[in-house]
Amino acid sequence: MSTAVGRPAGDLPVSPDVSAAPAMADDHICVVVPRHHSPARAVCGGLAAGSGTVEQIGAAGEAMAPRDQNGGGGGGGAADPEADIEAPLISSGSSFLFQDTALEDGEGGEEEQQRRARWRFLSSFGRLRSNVTSQVALVGTDVCPIESLDYELIENDVFKQDWRAQGRNHILRYFALKWALCFLVGALAAVAAFLANLGVENVAGVKFVITSTLMFERRFESAFIVFLVSNFLLTMFATALTVYVAPAAAGSGIPEVKAYLNGVDAPNIFCLKTLLVKVVGCIAAVSASLHVGKAGPLVHTGACIASILGQGGSRKYRMTSKWLRYFKNDRDRRDLVTCGAGAGIAGAFRAPVAGVLFALETVSSRWRSALLWRAFFTTAIVAVVLRVLIDVCKSGRCGLFGKGGLIMFDVTSGYINYHVVDLPPVITLGVLGGVLGSLYNLFLDKVLRLYNVINQRGQTYKLLLAATVTICTSCCLFGLPWLAACKPCPVDSEEACPSIGRSGNFKKFQCQMGNYNDLASLLFNTNDDTIRNLYSSGTDHEFHLSSILLFFLASYFLGIFSYGLALPSGLFVPLILTGAAYGRLVGMLIGSRSTLDHGLFAVLGSAALLGGSMRMTVSVCVVMLELTNNLLMLPLVMLVLIISKTVADAFNANVYDLLVKLKGFPFLEGHAEPYMRQLSVSDVVTGPLQTFSGIEKVSRIVHVLKTTGHNGFPVVDEPPFSDTPMLYGLVLRAHLLVLLRKKDFVSSCTASALDASKHFSPDDFAKRGSGKHDRIEDIELTAAEMEMYLDLHPFTNTSPYTVVETMSLAKALILFREVGLRHLLVLPKSSKRSPVIGILTRHDFMPEHVLGIHPYLFKSRWKKVRFGKSAFANFFCH
Repeated sequence: MSTAVGRPAGDLPVSPDVSAAPAMADDHICVVVPRHHSPARAVCGGLAAGSGTVEQIGAAGEAMAPRDQNGGGGGGGAADPEADIEAPLISSGSSFLFQDTALEDGEGGEEEQQRRARWRFLSSFGRLRSNVTSQVALVGTDVCPIESLDYELIENDVFKQDWRAQGRNHILRYFALKWALCFLVGALAAVAAFLANLGVENVAGVKFVITSTLMFERRFESAFIVFLVSNFLLTMFATALTVYVAPAAAGSGIPEVKAYLNGVDAPNIFCLKTLLVKVVGCIAAVSASLHVGKAGPLVHTGACIASILGQGGSRKYRMTSKWLRYFKNDRDRRDLVTCGAGAGIAGAFRAPVAGVLFALETVSSRWRSALLWRAFFTTAIVAVVLRVLIDVCKSGRCGLFGKGGLIMFDVTSGYINYHVVDLPPVITLGVLGGVLGSLYNLFLDKVLRLYNVINQRGQTYKLLLAATVTICTSCCLFGLPWLAACKPCPVDSEEACPSIGRSGNFKKFQCQMGNYNDLASLLFNTNDDTIRNLYSSGTDHEFHLSSILLFFLASYFLGIFSYGLALPSGLFVPLILTGAAYGRLVGMLIGSRSTLDHGLFAVLGSAALLGGSMRMTVSVCVVMLELTNNLLMLPLVMLVLIISKTVADAFNANVYDLLVKLKGFPFLEGHAEPYMRQLSVSDVVTGPLQTFSGIEKVSRIVHVLKTTGHNGFPVVDEPPFSDTPMLYGLVLRAHLLVLLRKKDFVSSCTASALDASKHFSPDDFAKRGSGKHDRIEDIELTAAEMEMYLDLHPFTNTSPYTVVETMSLAKALILFREVGLRHLLVLPKSSKRSPVIGILTRHDFMPEHVLGIHPYLFKSRWKKVRFGKSAFANFFCH
């Protein structure tokens, strides 16, 4: 049974939201009791379902006295000193710079400094303290229980009768349905993206038309009231919808999708109400002139569509088919969700290749050639369906929809000619973009931690926070253009000046006829139209330097403060918009030394800021090329992305990794930390271990399921069923619940003579939808039934993945992640010992867990080469 971080298991800083949530984690919970100069020993237990306490489980499975909330009772021995330091639900530590504190503190002995450094490291992960590290996470704006997914194929007597053994027709039907579902995911994701753009263009368009008309009539007070009230109502609608209907729909959803594809599931992240709230809330939030985007929510939307289709329909609403049962497993759902995530990006930018690369580079933890082909097919369907829908809108049937959103920004020069003299400005753009991107991540981290503290106070505070931000944003967007001077309309402009209506480069705002306000042309538009204005070629003299500077600062900080509200919001488009302003600004300052157009500087600025914040290279490069429809920019975009990413990596992590850690998802990295090579798997597992016999008494099964939160149990055959104790396999909690509900018991402790394949079918054990689980408390058994027995042999996975206890923890991590396991059994080196000595789960590979057990390894952890204040101080002082 696995150990946990050194802290009393009952000492859990659980918020009201968490205490009421059932524990669904598969991690084995233990209390580590350190001794002086000796390895830690563990008193193991399990988190009782539906409670906030921990019950200690002895070797025989009998419950001892539960620990209280203060860590009292059972388990003798004092906890680690660091364990008494209070840590909030979402850690207040914000630095991911793993440094020695000797350069920073300058006081106290070496032992005290190491203690502080270890506490900072453990608190920097932004998760719950100690034993619940892998059990709860921040999903949307609410704390929810999470559990691991299991991609392992079950091999037992029942699953031998699975459809895969029923002939060629079933295999062909399975592959045909895979492609059919990919087609549906692509088509529905395209429709969702189209509706989102259609909604934003029309809702925001009507708002800007009314406001511009009032401004044209010089009724400034009325225009401000209409602008402020409409933004306030739209924001409150999106926030209330999210808070009261689907809290999991808050934010971009990309961290949740990324965690799911890494093997972490959470309730309601892909349900139907989350999908609907994501689309409707995204339309309202973007239309409210908040600096948020549609790309992130569309990624989540595509993943929701894929997951719902992969759940095999709904029995509740009688919308299911026996054909769809093929996909009721985590492996096929993972592939569909990956395709859905790529379809979301393809729909946001009408960039199918970029969608595939985004899924490969950013969200997916496991990739193979067959999945690449299906993802490409899915995104191609997105492009085709969008093209059809856009053609329908060209006939004027879509209201104000037409120039923004899905239409490519084909605005750069048809022929781009650059020389060696252009490289220094481009390199400067990349370096500064990396610095600004890393600062963006730093500020966003600080703001999100503040928002988390506010959001934890309740639903009313979430609404108040959203109201405050939208009022400030509206005042900023309406007030800043008054600081800009009016410019005379260009005489050779092909566009009407001043612009009348919702979009255009020449907003009149408060100016006289024949003049326009360049800052209003940027602030008083939808994000898509503003990007178009900044990307426009041949507009080097249409914007004041002061206007671009004001817009850049406003966009930079409004994007930071708008993200994290309890409503659907994305980071992609705000970063593109801010980067475009940054590129224009650099072009104005040093563009005289270059032959490049300011519109091209804006495109390169967007790439630089995206590379500095998100650290994506290939996918961002293709997004920018497909967005602008100009392949001639490829060398310059590549150069900017490489430089900005390299510079930003020296300061902090990319924004999505930051969000995953901040939300508390137990994410398994693709590499092992060096200290893991100094440990064997036996160093992180210990006994006693909870096991079942091949033929087990019903009462003991019920007791173990009620008093532990484990999701996998080794099945060990002992005499007289075997000559010596022998590991038969692993049985899952979900399968045990099915067996208890079916009540197919035997009266004595003998092997059942019944053919399990005739009483059970693989459909009975099919995985339910994401976040849906059976509960042992819902099963009612009589006293007589509790005294009966259950033959577990036909339902036990007889070939679970196992490792020997001497295997290094680093090698076990690679096996665990690459295969996509939920449980990894640890076998003894000697045959004279128990046939299984422990189980490795996701929790056991978390750095804060391993270093909590073995603090002496803290010095040998991987120190990322990043610059912090102590590094700079050391450099200049010595």
